[in-house]
Amino acid sequence: MIRSPFVLKLKEGKKAEGIAALRGAFPGIKSMLDQKGVDNFSVWGIENFLFCYGEYPDEGTVSAVAEEVAKELCVYADMFASPGTLPLMYHDIGIVREDKSLIRHRVFSTKLKDGCAPEYKRRHDVLIEQRGDKISEGPESNFTIWNANGYIFGYCELVRAFDHEMTEEEKESTIAWETRQLEIMDWLTDDTDWITGQKHDAIELIVQQNA
Repeated sequence: MIRSPFVLKLKEGKKAEGIAALRGAFPGIKSMLDQKGVDNFSVWGIENFLFCYGEYPDEGTVSAVAEEVAKELCVYADMFASPGTLPLMYHDIGIVREDKSLIRHRVFSTKLKDGCAPEYKRRHDVLIEQRGDKISEGPESNFTIWNANGYIFGYCELVRAFDHEMTEEEKESTIAWETRQLEIMDWLTDDTDWITGQKHDAIELIVQQNA
């Protein structure tokens, strides 16, 4: 199975029409996904970007799905980052829950500051090294972060069984990490608004295969 994203960018003034067109075309796209053995496909919107995440049986299927989505949206959007062109910046797959009622999604986006992609990758490589061979039960599962031409998109399935109110220690750790990250990136989504006092939109689930 291959985890692979691609990103479309909606044309100026075409956002509402493009999203409506995608939703209208999705029954046909979903039929294609099911026939080709694709699992766990979803499209998420923030600003003028459509982040398309999927889990595919092979590379050929990835390309076929991306071409079909792009064709349906050709009047409204252009391909911003094609499948296979987004470097993987971080991963923590853990134990993937096949029953998606057991998880909730955290999907987010940021924009890297010029020249900061290597440092972003380095900091996340440290986290992978610290984890070592340990496979965590949660709370994060099926977690990947990708670089789409300087824009970061993260996909994560948070295990509901681990949901809890953050402890003071967790808050302090999160604030310290996210404050350091602001040295190298700016948020597009609202994940750290509680820290910075800024106001961003939440990412929007546009369509989902297994809804």
